[in-house]
Amino acid sequence: MRVGDALPALEIPVTRTLIVAGAIASRDYQDVHHDAELAREKGSPDIFMNILTTNGLVGRYITDHFGPAAILRKVAIRLGAPNYPGDTMTLTGTVTALDGDTAEIRVVGANGIGNHVTGTVTVSLGAVSLRARPAQGAPERRGAGE
Repeated sequence: MRVGDALPALEIPVTRTLIVAGAIASRDYQDVHHDAELAREKGSPDIFMNILTTNGLVGRYITDHFGPAAILRKVAIRLGAPNYPGDTMTLTGTVTALDGDTAEIRVVGANGIGNHVTGTVTVSLGAVSLRARPAQGAPERRGAGE
């Protein structure tokens, strides 16, 4: 892996169930995340995803790519355009820095109206190599003596 390398994109369908389940799982009971009528009364066209669900999806994007040995050291995100039901969020990432077993990834999550999330994730990989990954997508592991 090198600075400038792109991670494969991940498309996430933004469903009403995902939005509500994410809000409940993160104990965010704000009505704009589960009640469409009250969300409309507050000026939104529908319910929308909360930041904690987005944060979890960004983390999933990184750990799905780097595998079970990946440790998220820092996740710094900023929300933009809301994620509404029926849209698709496409997460993309670019390696911006490498330092030993640690990589910094610039992440963007775009939907039909713009960038829903932008930010950086710092991930440590321990014994997992930062070299080019095998074609099947599993992380390459270093054995003793390498």
